[in-house]
Amino acid sequence: MSDEIPRPVEQDPELLQKLQSLNTIGTISYVLHLIVAVSAIVPGGQWGPTLLLVALVLDMVKRGDAEGTWHASHFRWRIRTVITAGALYLVTAPLWLLILVPGWIAWTAISIWFLYRIATGFIAMNKGQEMEIPA
Repeated sequence: MSDEIPRPVEQDPELLQKLQSLNTIGTISYVLHLIVAVSAIVPGGQWGPTLLLVALVLDMVKRGDAEGTWHASHFRWRIRTVITAGALYLVTAPLWLLILVPGWIAWTAISIWFLYRIATGFIAMNKGQEMEIPA
């Protein structure tokens, strides 16, 4: 028997730097999404749409940098979440024009779903886990 302790495989420094950069971008994006989600539920969230567009553009621009890493699933997760929520908001917008209460209920439900998806993704990213692909 050997008394040597097995050493962990050293990773490529460039890969580590890339992963750290992607983690920083992901954190910024998730925080922007969380601000949007909370401001959608709490009245007075005037900056929500602007921050959402900033986060979406950030994700679209940096998505290619994440290809081949576990971060790619988080970029897909955030982009799909925003697109799905946006489509749901557009589809339910006429409810605001017809009757106030159903529109408020629909948008609250969409906002809670959005908050859940963003929080779930943020937690998984901080654990270093890949996201599931279903929207």
